Amino acid sequence: MPEIAFRDAIKEAMSEEMRRDEKVFLMGEEVAEYNGAYKASQGMLDEFGPKRVIDTPIAELGFAGIGVGAASNGLRPIIEFMTFNFSLVAIDQIINSAAKMLSMSAGQYNVPIVFRGPTGNAGQLGAQHSQNFENWYANTPGLKVVVPANPHDAKGLLKSSIRDNDPVIFMESEVMYGDKGEVPSEEYLIPLGKAEVKKEGSDVTIVSFGKMIPRVVLPAMEELAKNGINAELVDLRTVRPIDYATVVESIKKTNRCVIVEEAWPLASISSELAYHIQRYAFDYLDAPVMRITNRDVPLPYAPTLIEEILPNVKRTLDAVNAVMYK
Repeated sequence: MPEIAFRDAIKEAMSEEMRRDEKVFLMGEEVAEYNGAYKASQGMLDEFGPKRVIDTPIAELGFAGIGVGAASNGLRPIIEFMTFNFSLVAIDQIINSAAKMLSMSAGQYNVPIVFRGPTGNAGQLGAQHSQNFENWYANTPGLKVVVPANPHDAKGLLKSSIRDNDPVIFMESEVMYGDKGEVPSEEYLIPLGKAEVKKEGSDVTIVSFGKMIPRVVLPAMEELAKNGINAELVDLRTVRPIDYATVVESIKKTNRCVIVEEAWPLASISSELAYHIQRYAFDYLDAPVMRITNRDVPLPYAPTLIEEILPNVKRTLDAVNAVMYK
């Protein structure tokens, strides 16, 4: 299979779906003339024209609302946020309109819309531009929340998200847009709500999603292997709905679990998973569930402090060793 960059996997997914379905269009800041803030829509204006690749003012609430209205009337918008930090401006349209429309209309109106863009830390960008809101959106009935960890999954999951009849929050990472990975030339879809065991193991289950996998978990697993610890990696891929069954089945085999996520610890994806694991896999656990999260503070600017506050390889190794030798 050819190797392509994460940004190109995103572009391929959007372009293929726009060729397949004339109701699909892309809208957001700098998506057209500038080819996207992170070049994820490179060349799409030339192919599809300004009626389907639409530049907007810096007005997230406005263009998110236009997207919700368009989706309610049969179109399939892709709304790009330059960062999900800016989605807070549009949160009323996302949570009070898109997520509630199907229920409040008694099933009369679907809202097939994708809100996509980068999430989380990407270096020294300051506390207001380095936040993770996966758990916020995952806490909202009516939304689906997808966080891919590599180009292959990004393309297959985004195509499925565009075809889905419900609103989807599709979260990427600025630091991953240049990451390369194998992506099939032929068309494929990856179903939403299905986790994947990325690597089988026997000693401990590590559960994660998004950029934590290539940046933290995989390097940690390499170090663990050097010490004879055979870890199994479960990539959630979708954090609403969560594929609890795959996680529980893995723990039944390994009897130990460490969860790694970038968000803050309170009311997080990892805390929800930890509850579910103790509820449905308690008798299989040989040690308490451990989780690695962002420290419970706004992210500082200094790089040394960023390294200390974000999940990292050392913290992950310490957690695995703690459950292995409890």
